[in-house]
Amino acid sequence: MQMVCWLYARISQDPREQRRGVDRQLRDLRLHAERQGWEIRGDFHDNDLSAFKEEERPGYNNLMRAVALEMPQVRESGMRGVVLALHSSRLWRRAVQRAQAIDDLQQAEACVAFETGGFFDMTKATDRSMLRQVGEADTQESEVKAERVRREAEARAEEGRANGAVLYGWRRVYDIDDRGRRVGFRDVEHEEQAPVVREIIARLGRRETLRSVTEDLNRRGVLPPGAHLVMRKKKRAVGNEDGTRWNKDSVKKVALRPANAGLRQYKETLYPAAWPALVDEAEWRRVVDILKEKKPSVGRRVRDDLEHPDKPPLARDSDRKHLLSWGIGECGPCGSVLRVVRKGKARLPLYVCDAKGCTGRSEEYVDAWVASVVVARLTRSDARDVFGGDDSAAQAQVAQAEALTRRLEAAAEDYADGVLTRQQLSKITVRLKEQIASHMEEAKRLRPRLSSDTMGDLLGAPMELAEAAWERLSVVQKRAVLEVLDVKVRILPTVRRGPGFDPEYVQVLAGDGTPFSDYVPAA
Repeated sequence: MQMVCWLYARISQDPREQRRGVDRQLRDLRLHAERQGWEIRGDFHDNDLSAFKEEERPGYNNLMRAVALEMPQVRESGMRGVVLALHSSRLWRRAVQRAQAIDDLQQAEACVAFETGGFFDMTKATDRSMLRQVGEADTQESEVKAERVRREAEARAEEGRANGAVLYGWRRVYDIDDRGRRVGFRDVEHEEQAPVVREIIARLGRRETLRSVTEDLNRRGVLPPGAHLVMRKKKRAVGNEDGTRWNKDSVKKVALRPANAGLRQYKETLYPAAWPALVDEAEWRRVVDILKEKKPSVGRRVRDDLEHPDKPPLARDSDRKHLLSWGIGECGPCGSVLRVVRKGKARLPLYVCDAKGCTGRSEEYVDAWVASVVVARLTRSDARDVFGGDDSAAQAQVAQAEALTRRLEAAAEDYADGVLTRQQLSKITVRLKEQIASHMEEAKRLRPRLSSDTMGDLLGAPMELAEAAWERLSVVQKRAVLEVLDVKVRILPTVRRGPGFDPEYVQVLAGDGTPFSDYVPAA
């Protein structure tokens, strides 16, 4: 019976994408098909793609689609169809995908053949069983290799060694022996990139926005990670084909890396790194807390407004241009949020009640009054103890959490060695994870939510320095200070109308409702 075939080739690793491997496989497959007298209907390939990892394989998907579509016509013409590959491992490594393919090929009444030997008719149960057995050896080989690779990766992490290419902020120095061979390497600070990383961490710690930091870096022409590198598997954004411009995601990714604080991450565990830290760990963790704060999505804001019409709306990013609008300020009579409008011939900005227009007050005068109250409170001698946080206490909590994490890993090894039963490991895991989460939550509570660069000149400083420090902050940073201090500003309607500003009708309150100027922390 005449045979038609579809060729498939695959190479797992080809970082330079030279295609030599897949081209060689396809050449050998064509020669094999010609020797057998088979008609070639199409050839498919996947280059630099693993069949064991859950990666999308376009060539394989197109192959299976072509077989399913063309086999009915092949059968009607009295011919047989066969999928031809170099070896079973080129087609499948994962048992689930292999099982699905065998079922699909059975339905199509197709065959599978390998250039290295073997022909399997998918309409016959014996051939299907034999193909499964052949494939199981491939799966076992991949799983054993994966276990070996994982253990080596874990060992590198435990020793703090880098994995893969050097990270942005460092440069790699190779150790050469007397014969000119590379015998090791170490990563040291990059003279140009390390200051950029420190700047990003510092500015985000001062509550500058990702957008403002990104725009400033691009305006100055600072090159981001991967600039001018050729992207082979991923496409860059339009207008940034050479990768020379930052975006908010790239700034955020750089800031979130544990490597910045001299930490090497493997899965969920952090180990001391072999490379030098660029920033203090406490400063890095504070920035991580800031960037991982959950902001309400547009959908959530809409649902919240519809489901709770009497509740103050959630703050929107576009409404954070004013110090007290949407969330910090509220209307005294009805509790609604404040928004800014411009009224009168001079078009001066006013804070007004968003719901009923109960109140209205000059934005300039209100902001100045709030600043004077907040700065006066922060310059008191006890301000640093009350608002400064405690980095050392936070670090102690993190250390306890890391010690418990190591105990959890030791328990897992004891289970693998048969020292513990599954039930015992389960109980230990639940208890230790609860304790780890508790310590990390306490560390987050103790850690200052604003950097010392932002709060240092405000806490316990002389009034003149504190006022100047407040004026240097952007509106976003000033809002962040008020949010961290849990300050609420309530505007009350005045008894009389007319020019002038009366601070008696603007209340600056702490979170417990007491005047912020009198705020004393609970014992």
